Amino acid sequence: MSTATIIEPVNSQDGLLKFVKFPFTLYRNDPIWVPPFIKERLDFFDTKKNPFFEHAKHQLFLAHRGGELVGTIGAVVDENHNLAHREQTGAFGFFECIDDQSVASMLLDTASEWVRKQGMDMIRGPFNFSVNQECGLLVDGFDEPPMVMMTYNPAYYEQLIIQSGYVKNVDLFAYIGDIDELWDNAPRSLFRIADMVAKRDGIRIRKLNKRDMRNENLRIREVYNRSFGQQEGFVPMNEKECDHFSDAMKQLADPNLILIAENEQGQPVGVSLALPDFHQALRWSGAGKIFPLGLLKFLWYRRKINQMRLIAMGIIEEHRCRGIDAVFWVETARAARKRGYKRLECSWVMEENEMMNSLGRTLRGQIYKTYRIFERPLTR
Repeated sequence: MSTATIIEPVNSQDGLLKFVKFPFTLYRNDPIWVPPFIKERLDFFDTKKNPFFEHAKHQLFLAHRGGELVGTIGAVVDENHNLAHREQTGAFGFFECIDDQSVASMLLDTASEWVRKQGMDMIRGPFNFSVNQECGLLVDGFDEPPMVMMTYNPAYYEQLIIQSGYVKNVDLFAYIGDIDELWDNAPRSLFRIADMVAKRDGIRIRKLNKRDMRNENLRIREVYNRSFGQQEGFVPMNEKECDHFSDAMKQLADPNLILIAENEQGQPVGVSLALPDFHQALRWSGAGKIFPLGLLKFLWYRRKINQMRLIAMGIIEEHRCRGIDAVFWVETARAARKRGYKRLECSWVMEENEMMNSLGRTLRGQIYKTYRIFERPLTR
């Protein structure tokens, strides 16, 4: 006779620690998985530290069977998302599970029921917990580790979710390319366009000024929110969230890879955000515990990072289709080559984003990973 599975809410610090540590058990024999710092994950769920929870309510759940932890999931309702998109939608995230359909369905049903009780009529996921954080289920490209702020999961998760009544909402692509090859093989017209934009429109591209982060954050947030405001699922970042993300990244980000486009009046009209692939250093350092040596190991291996991820390239609507994206790419690639980076991932790109997918094809980039967002309607 099989042992029953029990789902319980996380309502204590001990339960939260079990929630955060479960992936270390699930992936202990998987060389592709990238372990996070436990403290960073605990801080993420701290409602006093993470401003996301000022406009979102959530609940985490643990699945136990026979006294053993066999799965986790989180459910969330983001008021800002629903205000921005005029819908009543919740999400699931942090889904981790053994290869067992009954356990997976219980977890997903529990998250769906919690979201339904908040008055929602749709649930989507996975989102951890926002489109501005990690999102999407890996459905293709399991042969190498994910880059910074990208997800990873076993291949069997897709069927666990589908068999629980979810269907595809949208796919997200990750492009990859050797930076030197991309540079050498890029159409010469791309460089001509980049030169022309600067001369014709007076567009100036500059790198991030880390000595003026308060104002830089305001500029980046303005362009980011205006650029992506019409994209499906996008949720504008407020000032606290932008500052929170900036504080987390300021000691790690390379200002040469964060570019701001300004017009002749000095007003920001575009932003390009790229980060070194910190996941390389996390894997090499073993991650997990920051103290006593985890952080030192991470900082040591950070010097050996040789790949990067282009997280976002946003241009406000009135300046699109005028070649600023070409300028961003040229300047990003130029800075990356000088800094010794070898590979560039551009992610994620929504399958419906023709501008960025066209740029990926122009540069002969390869889609090497595909992530999927699922959804399921809820009955009231």
